[in-house]
Formats: sequence, C-alpha cells, structure tokens
Amino acid sequence: MSGWNAETTANIAGIATLTIVEGSSFAVGAVSGDILPGQSQGVYFRDTRFLSTWKLLVDGQPLECLSATIPKPYRAMLVGRVARQPGRADSPLIVERTRQIGVALREDITVHNYSSRPIDCTLKLEVATDFADLFEVKGGTAHRTWRQSISVQDGLLVIDSAWNERRRGLSVSAPGARIGSDGLDYAVTIPGRGQWTATVVATPTIDSELIFAGYPAHLPLYDSPAAKRFRAWESKLPTTMVADASLRRTFERSQIDLGSLRIHDPEHPGREVVAAGAPWFMALFGRDSILTAHMALPVDPELAIGTLQTLAELQGQTTDAASEEQPGRILHEVRLGVDASLSLGGESVYYGSVDATPLFVGLLGELLRWTGSSDATAALIPAADRALAWIAEFGDRDGDGFVEYQRAAPHGLINQGWKDSWDGVNFADGSLAEPPIALCEVQGYVYSAYLARGFIARDAGDEREGARWAQRAADLKAEFNERFWLPDRGYFAIALDGDKRPVDACASNMGHCLWSGIVDADKSAAVAERLLAPEMFSGWGIRTLGTDMGAYNPASYHNGSVWPHDNALIVAGLMRYGLIEEAHRVAFAVLDAAEAFGGRLPELFCGFDRAHYPEPVAYPTSCSPQAWASAAPLLLLRALARFDPCIPDGDLWVAPTFPDALGKISIDRLPLAGARVSIELSGNQVQVSGLPAGITVHESPRPLSHESIELREA
Repeated sequence: MSGWNAETTANIAGIATLTIVEGSSFAVGAVSGDILPGQSQGVYFRDTRFLSTWKLLVDGQPLECLSATIPKPYRAMLVGRVARQPGRADSPLIVERTRQIGVALREDITVHNYSSRPIDCTLKLEVATDFADLFEVKGGTAHRTWRQSISVQDGLLVIDSAWNERRRGLSVSAPGARIGSDGLDYAVTIPGRGQWTATVVATPTIDSELIFAGYPAHLPLYDSPAAKRFRAWESKLPTTMVADASLRRTFERSQIDLGSLRIHDPEHPGREVVAAGAPWFMALFGRDSILTAHMALPVDPELAIGTLQTLAELQGQTTDAASEEQPGRILHEVRLGVDASLSLGGESVYYGSVDATPLFVGLLGELLRWTGSSDATAALIPAADRALAWIAEFGDRDGDGFVEYQRAAPHGLINQGWKDSWDGVNFADGSLAEPPIALCEVQGYVYSAYLARGFIARDAGDEREGARWAQRAADLKAEFNERFWLPDRGYFAIALDGDKRPVDACASNMGHCLWSGIVDADKSAAVAERLLAPEMFSGWGIRTLGTDMGAYNPASYHNGSVWPHDNALIVAGLMRYGLIEEAHRVAFAVLDAAEAFGGRLPELFCGFDRAHYPEPVAYPTSCSPQAWASAAPLLLLRALARFDPCIPDGDLWVAPTFPDALGKISIDRLPLAGARVSIELSGNQVQVSGLPAGITVHESPRPLSHESIELREA
C-alpha cells in the first residue's frame, strides 16, 4: 500500500487494541475502552488525531475490562467493572460504554448498581489531544508544538490549537458534567438496583469550522448518520447462503467490512470509494481501491463507478517531480493531514504508482462487461485514453514496450508496484534490483488494459480501433513471454532491472500474470507447479517469496508473508487456465486461514509453514479490516464458480467447481446487467433466474482465448 515497513511503522506490536471505523474516521483504543497517551491510539479524522487521551476513572481508579465487542464496524460495546470496594468480595458497579465513530465521537456511559443500596461515586473522563498528523503517529515522531488554548464555552470543553496558519480544534459536549481543562467530572448517586447514564460527544473543528453538529443526547444511536449509511449499504447487499457456517461467516464479514471502509465525497454525496484499510490507510489509494472495486463487483458495481469517477477527477494533469504527478497518471494515495510535507511526495496527492494507471483502464472494461451499460463507462473513456497515453509516454520510459518505474524524488517510494516496501523486489540471491524496474504483473495489467480498451471500442461500434488495441495486446504478450520467462527455472522473472536483466527471484507476482491472461497457455502448468511447490505454498496460502530465496523472511512485509488478495488473484488466474485442483488447494487454504482469524482476513499474515504452525501466525502491524483482504473471499467465490459475464455480448459463463461437501450455495439479489439475479450452485450444477432478456447462460468456463477470438473477428 504505502511502503509500511520497519522504517515507517509505529510501535504497536503487543498492544491489544480495538478499532472502529466509519468513512475516513476511526478510533483506536485499548480493549478497556480507554485511549491512552504516548501510544498510537486515538480518534482520527482526515489524517489528524483529534483525541490522544480519553480515559475513564471511577473513584480515581481505571476499570477492569470484562468485555469488548464490535457489533457494527462503527460501534463498540465495552463492559468494565469498577475496582473492588473495601469489605466487598466483588464490586457491584458495572460500567457499559457504547462508543460510536462518525465525523464525531459519541460515547454513552451507563453505570449499573447491582447492590440493593445506593452508592455514591465520582466519574472522571480525562480528555486531551495533540492534533498529531497520522504520519507522525505512524512513524513514532509526534512532536509538533501547537499553540493550544483550553476553555469552557457555553457548557462545552473547547480545545483550540494553531500551527503555521493551520487551526485544529475539539469541542466536547457533556450535559450534567463539571467541565475542566483536563476533562469532565461527574459526582453521582446510583440507586440500589438502578443505573445512571451520560452521553459525551467530541466533535472536531478544522480552521475554526465545526465539522458536524454532533450526536444530540436524545438521538438514538441507530438514527446517527453512520448508522443510516451502513443500513443503506446492508439493504442492497446480495444474500449468500452457504451450508458451511465458517464460510458463511467469512462472506458476511467481507461485505460488512467493505461497507465500513467506504469513503463518502461531500461534494458528490452519492459517490462512494473504498479506503485501503484501518487503522492507518483510511484514505483513497489508487491500486487498492481499484482492485477492491474489481473484486467487489458481485456486491456493488457502484463502488467501481465511484472509484473510477473519483480517480478520473484526480488524474494527473501536469509534470511534478515532488509528487510524481504526470499527465494521465492515476494517483497512488490521497492524504488530508495538517502537514503535507509528511506525506509521500510532500503533497496531499501522491502519484508514485506504476500499476494504478493500467488497472484503471482494466476496471473500466470489466465494469462494462458486468453491467452492460455504456452510460456508466462512456464519460470515463477520455480518462482511460489519457491513462493509455501515460503508459506509452511516461510508463514505457525507454520505448521497449514494457512499463517501468523509477522514483523521481528521494522522498518517494523506491518500489512502486504493490510490493512497495524498499526491499520488495530482489534477485534470487537476495540482492536488490536497481531501477528502472519493469514488474511482471504490471505488464499483465497493461495487457488487460489494452484488451479492455479494445472491448470498449468494439462495444461502441469502432471495429478498427478494437482491432488496433487487440494487436497491441498480442504484441505485448509475445514479447513478455519471450523476455520474462526463465526456461531453466520454469517460472517468470519478477521483473527486468535497469539493465534489462531478469530479476530471477521466485515470487508470487507471476500469479497475477495468470489472472491477466498474459501467460502463454503452454507455460501455465509450470507456473502453477512452482507456485504450489513447498517453497511457495505455506499451507495457508502462497507466500510472496519462496523459502529458497535469499531475501526470504516469513515475518517480512513482502518477502515471505502471505497476502489474501494476492492469493485470490492467483486463484482466479489458475481457474482462468483450467487448473482446478491447484486453484482449490489455494482457495480453501486461504478460507481456512479466514476461519482461524474469526472470519476476517487481515491484510497479510506470516508465511510460516502450516505443518509446523497449527494456526496462521498474525503479522503484528497488519491492517484489519483492510479493503482488498475483505474483498478476497468474494473473488474466491466468483473464481470457484467460474462466474464470468460479458453482458454487452449477451453471454454469462457459469461452471462451478465446488466440492460436494460444500452443498448448495445460493446467492440472491446479485447485481448484474442492471438487474438483481438469483443463482443456485451445487457441485457443477447451475440455476440462474432474474436475468434480463437476451443473455445466454453457458454452463461452461469462459474460453481462454475469448479475448483474442473477439478481437480477431473485429
């Protein structure tokens, strides 16, 4: 995502935390419910920490944690016990904290008295903020000095701070509390067998503007904007019925987490995109958002439309070395923190991605295949053509037909593919590849982009343009298989380096080449054999790098770990080439890992072998929920079903390969071709209902050569 490695990671390993998220806001706290100072915990909005301390004390003592649950992605239920009083075996006071994140933070505090006598107690909520930029917190360098004033105004605790003409503030409402400079105090008497309740709302201000009016105490939690947005998301989701309870839980968790990671553009209320992941990547990322939207098409094609529209609006217009902006280039990430100099490239928008641009064009083509609606794609064709122009002019730096990258400024990303840590591209002996670097999977993405543009042209009736892009795709495919294939190793090089030498490490990247279809059919079995070899396959999934490679480390970010989205794309690629047994091994290994993680796949986990570790080993700083990990089970299900629509041509291929033990899988209200479709799959049996007229269901896999057949006819 953004090169999160040992040089840039906040020290959060070993600290049990609880994260809730809604849009670009998130709260990270201890499982007790407290947000403790001096750590990476806090309440964040637009890449700024607006709360760095939020600590509840009863009679001067912290609570003993009894339970911490997240019934909704944006809401936490926290239960604690007050410290034992003298003369009592147990404390009769139990504290419930219902916390909800949106643009503001609302917390409802209820103290239950389970004794028959009234009890006097004092509650104190310590409140403080440092207004640290997200990058400062993540890097462990939160030291900025703000000119801060704290006051009580109209019954509110108001914290106002300034730095270099920037202003950030916090307004805390707590009816019934005594408000002081360090927080809130309540002196209460709780009747026997009774309870006491208070509501506290903390709302950020930016440049003296109150972002949101807050959650009034009388407004039920289920009527909050966050709750309404999430209910609207749930109401349009397809329903998947699977006999296996573990798989059902995983698919449901995927849909819920994708809903929690949506970002809403205030200037376009109906437009949604998916943030990359919580807690540190609650922002728009080109690569992550595109791939997630692609995988989430069976859930909500509107995510793909919103992603493409938003990225097109932010598409590069000029040439700027600092931000790596170039005309037609699709961004890497957007950041909104107070100090742009902390962001990659020193600007709020950073463009240092080599793959987001071709992936943009590929998603546009896939959206047309899925919806059959040229209305959704026509307005985006100029942006796709600008992206293709970037590929030719800036992406292919030396005119050899391959797309390479080399950062333009020393503070940019060294590596600009999905393995974007500084050591993510290396030779078999562990030495690092020197730029310009042409990644194997990026050539596959470009191949898909060419095919997509040809398909869009043909759909618009321009057969000549369709044929032109078909020829470019065919030429690239031939050259790729000639230059990247390592016949003595039986696999594809991960890249070509600056001297055009094949970077010979055995890495998972070549599995993406199966997904894109750039691999010659006669090489696919050898690629699959290498990916499923013990050096690559951990038993929980395919590692990013083989155990026999010089840079292998099972607990590294990109050099031996297992990434669910990586594996899902590989499974789709294996299925594309008819390698069903291999696809099953990988898919069900990843789904087993999901079960071990409680139904939610993390961003990544360690690459230790399943034979020695009975459960997958968590990677300590992995994002969870994380967008493309959340979407990975959806792609796995689609790949196993070999569900492949081409609505403009009136075709839908469905050829499920589910083991009999899974039983029947039913999907209702699947969005396809502008309709809501019902599908029943059992073994290799198919039943589809609700399709618009004129669409033929083929109970067979889509032919491997379908793209070339289409475009050869053109």
